[in-house]
Amino acid sequence: MMAEGHAAEVSTGNRFEFGANWARFLSVLDDRRIAGAEDSLRAMLGVADLDGKSFVDVGCGSGLFSLAAYRLGASVHSFDFDPKSVACAQELRRRFTGSDPHWVIEEASALDPTYLARLGTFDVVYSWGVLHHTGFMWPALENVVPLVKPGGLLFIAIYNDQGTRSKRWTRVKQIYNRTSPGLRWTVLWPTLMVTWGPRFLKDLLVLRPFRQWREYGRDRGMSPWHDHVDWIGGYPFEVAKPEEIFRFYRDRGFMLVNLETCGGTVGCNQFVFRKALS
Repeated sequence: MMAEGHAAEVSTGNRFEFGANWARFLSVLDDRRIAGAEDSLRAMLGVADLDGKSFVDVGCGSGLFSLAAYRLGASVHSFDFDPKSVACAQELRRRFTGSDPHWVIEEASALDPTYLARLGTFDVVYSWGVLHHTGFMWPALENVVPLVKPGGLLFIAIYNDQGTRSKRWTRVKQIYNRTSPGLRWTVLWPTLMVTWGPRFLKDLLVLRPFRQWREYGRDRGMSPWHDHVDWIGGYPFEVAKPEEIFRFYRDRGFMLVNLETCGGTVGCNQFVFRKALS
């Protein structure tokens, strides 16, 4: 039933098929990108490793960060609403772990409190760039609270609220998803010039053409083209100001321990919170 619901939303243009994009991303995934993902987790969580820790990846996407957490020593539970994303994570588990049972992967939704209640609690709850795509961001942000052990960490990333610009991007995303797949390039390429054109020009002026494109992803192991497709297609789409996320979790017994904003631009603000012990 969940897969049918997902397919219905995709077919009506009300949901981007994230998993199809991640499946293409796997073709460029290599050891350098995996190491970048591991470094990102270490830096944001403030740890050297995750030995002996439990880690849940809420909306695992490609499975890259589930793999990174596994390689850092965690026992991992991954789930995603998109069946193709689940298949991507399963492929990474097969490819890199031999289907180790310490990495569990399921098809499920962050909007299903009954499913979440069965999972128990975790040392690290990770949801990067996911909950704003559920269509019900604030309930989803609430739903992950019980997953965090007392004293555990919550690492989330949420799109930055840019006011009217965010509203314009929402319209672009709606147009993309309601355009025939064979014609979506008419949205992708012009918007690439909007998001990347200034950077291309800057690199050209310093005689280092495409430097930022080539170096993209060193901090998180991602791919510039696949991230662009994800950004343009990513719908449903909601945003929040950093202070809104801070206050939301502060009022639920969390303390902010790390923050990385996108500087008021397009992109995600990253937050790491620690849950109170009692």
